[in-house]
Amino acid sequence: MTTIVPTSEEDPFLAVVQFTSQLAWADAGPEAAEPEISRLCREAEESIVAGKWLELASLMVTSAELVSSKMLMLFVCFDSDLECTYTIICSLVKNANSPEDVLETVKAISSKVVQQPNDKASLRLKILFNLYNLLDHPYARFQVYMKSLTLAVEGKVTEYVVPSFKKIDNFLKEWNVDTKDQRELFLAIANVLRENKSLVKESLNFLTKYLATFSNDDAQVLGEAKEEAVRAVIEFFKASSIFQCDLLDLPAVAQLEKDAKYAPVYQLLKIFLTQRLNAYSEFKAANSECLQSYALVDEDCVTKMRLLSLVDLASHESGKIPYTSIKDTLQVKEEEVELWIVKAITAKLIDCKMDQMNQVVIIYTRCSEREFGSKQWQSLRTKLATWRDNIVNVISTIESNKVTEEGSQASSSAAPLQGLSVR
Repeated sequence: MTTIVPTSEEDPFLAVVQFTSQLAWADAGPEAAEPEISRLCREAEESIVAGKWLELASLMVTSAELVSSKMLMLFVCFDSDLECTYTIICSLVKNANSPEDVLETVKAISSKVVQQPNDKASLRLKILFNLYNLLDHPYARFQVYMKSLTLAVEGKVTEYVVPSFKKIDNFLKEWNVDTKDQRELFLAIANVLRENKSLVKESLNFLTKYLATFSNDDAQVLGEAKEEAVRAVIEFFKASSIFQCDLLDLPAVAQLEKDAKYAPVYQLLKIFLTQRLNAYSEFKAANSECLQSYALVDEDCVTKMRLLSLVDLASHESGKIPYTSIKDTLQVKEEEVELWIVKAITAKLIDCKMDQMNQVVIIYTRCSEREFGSKQWQSLRTKLATWRDNIVNVISTIESNKVTEEGSQASSSAAPLQGLSVR
């Protein structure tokens, strides 16, 4: 939490206004500068006395903006001075008279901070973080966080905000924002992560969360997700390490099926998630221009489809897959079969062992799903119900045996007393 500690009797707000106004008018000469400096200081003092903190915030950020370029040139080695100036300006949010004034003050300050993202972007981001920590208003915090994401992308300092994405679920509980704001947040995070090629999986994850906020009831806004839906699908195709996604059943993605322009993209997604290599080969023969238009490399697509086809084989066969089935399904030479099995194991797609003597692959307990939709949830529900019933039966059997054993012990301990009598 950022705290302002007074170090002198001078009002820090007046000191900032005087400092920034003097710097702003430094080149104008004393005759022109002094009246303007006096006017700005007088207006600031009147706002303080009247408790008009929003007006004071507007005045201070305007003064600061007037000298921002000069400050950026003069404070090459004195970033702490610039940070201190804005920290005092940011502290005005603690004096706001109402939640509405807090939001307006935050808007006035943050809008100015992000206006020049290419100049000292990391410092500007730090100023926004200080503003965030000064706030108690949940929605105001959300607004500042969104500004920081925009600044991070435009200023090319995304590495400073990426660690915070691990806490997004906690942030959402704190901010308590509506679906529209969540949608904006998820898309902004996906765009930040998109800048880092090593975070493709995380980017696709947040892009999927964004698309999941749309439903069939959102007919009026569903169309705005179309381009992002295509982007998510293409990212999945190109990601060599991602073999599962939950895009197919999302309304935002399903709408592509009936779109004249994007129908082939949806068709290809369906092939990747539900069919095998032969279906991809047929699609490629009929839609080669689709692959070219989205810069999809056929060799990469074939590699991914072979692995996904092997997963499909493993999920449908009864524990054992003949080498010949793998050879025919993956359309590879006989001597390449084991190579593809090893690739699937390395990618953690299947848990198996190779029986070279019998030329079969023995599947153990685990096999990845290409998608986890309603069908997979139903299967999981059935398995859980079966396990629950089995556990109930085991407990019932144990309890029954326990009662029987206790009854037997009671009978044997009572038997010696039958021959005794009282005389």
